[in-house]
Amino acid sequence: MSSLQIAASGLTADSMMLSVTANNLANANTNATATTPAYSSESVVMQALPPHQGVGQGVHVTGIVASAAPGPVTYDPASPFANAKGNVVGTNVSMAQQMANMLEASTAYAANVTAFNAAKGIDQRALTI
Repeated sequence: MSSLQIAASGLTADSMMLSVTANNLANANTNATATTPAYSSESVVMQALPPHQGVGQGVHVTGIVASAAPGPVTYDPASPFANAKGNVVGTNVSMAQQMANMLEASTAYAANVTAFNAAKGIDQRALTI
């Protein structure tokens, strides 16, 4: 696998992480209703590709998993989202955790762009020899 492909695999994985984080933030206020559960925070599962002759070969997304952590429950019988007991079940999305995830993914994405551009420059210089 070339260095361009390795960096591209990281770009793809980081892009997926940013998309999932954006989806979590967009659904941060999606409470449970009588017919649907509250939104559950999702996270991206990545796995390193097996090394070849001791050299890493990139990463790929193996899945997206929903958190099993329960959301907060508040008593508000006047809410349209309240269940029969008057409780409102909120989402388990942590805004602080999602912002940290976004920072991590955007930093990793920028690092992979830098690696991709460096590899591309090396390849272009090799062609001029």
